[in-house]
Amino acid sequence: MAKKKTISSENIIAYYMNHVLEHNEQPKSVYAFAKANNFEESLFYKHFSSFKAIEKGIFKSFHNNTLRVLHKSSEYKMFDQRNKLLSYYFTFFENLTANRSYVLYALGGHKKNLESYALLSDFKSNFTHFIQELDINLIDVKQEKLEKVQNRGLKETAWFQLLLTLKFWMNDESQGFEKTDIFIEKSVNTSFDVLNVAPLKSLIDFGKFIYKEKINLN
Repeated sequence: MAKKKTISSENIIAYYMNHVLEHNEQPKSVYAFAKANNFEESLFYKHFSSFKAIEKGIFKSFHNNTLRVLHKSSEYKMFDQRNKLLSYYFTFFENLTANRSYVLYALGGHKKNLESYALLSDFKSNFTHFIQELDINLIDVKQEKLEKVQNRGLKETAWFQLLLTLKFWMNDESQGFEKTDIFIEKSVNTSFDVLNVAPLKSLIDFGKFIYKEKINLN
């Protein structure tokens, strides 16, 4: 059979995910990986420098696929920041659920320390850029340095919130991951209520939900 003359990054990602799920390990080498999938090794390096780069690219692709779906929706463009973020969460975790076996393989040994896991670094950059583009209203501090600190704090808090949700989803055994859906709704609404200095009812409600599920915040 003639070898493929062209190959996309999406093809390589799909081949890689299939390999690790079938063999529970990385391919032995790029040469062996390319040979098994019938393409020239040189084509691999047009898209990725290593298997580690593929792994980082997979989580970035989950993010990019999420945004692609959202931007196709005319309704999404009319949403306020709160509902845009909720839509992102629900769509992103639908993507993760469709690839749950791989996500658990890739992150299972690190779920207690996802904050420092290098595999998610490219995804973090893309996600925090998305948060910045949402242009979430913050308290007007009228001071440039404080604004920078405030915006950096918002992005880091949003990232931590996403990781917290990811940990919850990885442990969720409810039917259709319905508890994760509840977690998403309560956590995002609570975040916006705090930003808007709203009553603490949603904070208390969210706290009760976390306590009931006995989530490990560490």
